[in-house]
Amino acid sequence: MAEMDSWHRGRLIDHIQLVVRDLEAARRFYGAALAALGVPVMDGDGYFFADELFVSTGEPLTGRAHLAFQAPDRETVQRFYDAALAAGGTDNGAPGLRPYHADYYAAFVLDPDGNNIEAVYHGPAERSAPSVEIRARS
Repeated sequence: MAEMDSWHRGRLIDHIQLVVRDLEAARRFYGAALAALGVPVMDGDGYFFADELFVSTGEPLTGRAHLAFQAPDRETVQRFYDAALAAGGTDNGAPGLRPYHADYYAAFVLDPDGNNIEAVYHGPAERSAPSVEIRARS
């Protein structure tokens, strides 16, 4: 693999969700691990989150990961969905508005291994920067 002089963070991943068996055990684990990294954990009703990581419990326990990619508009969500299905994915939720917040527009597919993959557009917004660029020191 070639060395990179710079790389970008913050333009691909919207969020990652883990569905866990024991929410309290997961909260202790991720709370401690993320505190060591200086990342605070926020609690909700039946879930907790830290930046792009969202952890909840659910029945049935899926045992698969949920990965959400950022999309710049609704048309891109549709292209993602069509391309993923054409490449062997399985429908897990056609493009449309979701109840998570007013402009949450997303599509879900299962990859060939059953992981839940999402593309999401959060509605009109302005980014403070297109991405965070990390540069290797010379």
